[in-house]
Amino acid sequence: MRFTSEKRLDDGVVERRFTLGDIPGVLWTPETASAPVPLILLGHPGGLDGMHPRLAARARQAVAEGFAAATVELPWSGDRPRSAAADQARADLRRALEAGEPVTDDVVDRLVLPLVDAAVPEWRAALDALLALPGLRGPVGYSGGVISIGVRLAVVEPRIAAAVLFAGSFVPRAILQEARRVTIPLHVLLQWDDEGNDRQMALDLFDAFGSAEKALNANMGGHTGVPRFAGEAANGFFARHLT
Repeated sequence: MRFTSEKRLDDGVVERRFTLGDIPGVLWTPETASAPVPLILLGHPGGLDGMHPRLAARARQAVAEGFAAATVELPWSGDRPRSAAADQARADLRRALEAGEPVTDDVVDRLVLPLVDAAVPEWRAALDALLALPGLRGPVGYSGGVISIGVRLAVVEPRIAAAVLFAGSFVPRAILQEARRVTIPLHVLLQWDDEGNDRQMALDLFDAFGSAEKALNANMGGHTGVPRFAGEAANGFFARHLT
């Protein structure tokens, strides 16, 4: 891990950009802390530059609650090398949605499963590097999407003790099966009127989770209309499980 920039924000948050090999990332930490703080990994659906304002807002909320937050660029996003197969699957998805046609399992599998397979090892490598830094500690939380990435991480990464999952992306049937192996506490956010989300698939996924503690927080509104109080409730969830 190599830090490439550092910025002190006006609310006592330090934002540092880093690279892990060729993977860009961002780490937000409190400017002062008397002891190491728990880490929350911020999931997101795309390029860091485009997502930065929303990610930074979520990170600053997390730091205000006594956590650190970090994220990495997803494969095939931002300035990272593209995948022709992923681009084709994304175009097929867009074409089906614009035509008002059902999105087939084949399109969802081609779009999501290779992304999960590529991204999860990178998230775990980032976690190795981040937890080796002074000032950070476990247990670790995961917050955000792509929800299928969050499901896989919850299954394979024992350092993640709780997760806030954003329902808002298509879910392969194989991930539904993996969800039965998830046992950590979960807080799932669902935008009821999300124009790009298969609501029934999100409900089926929630039902499939094997966690003894799981809550579904559904709010009216579209994909980017998550109310602020929903984020505050998510931070309260992490406070119960990470501190």
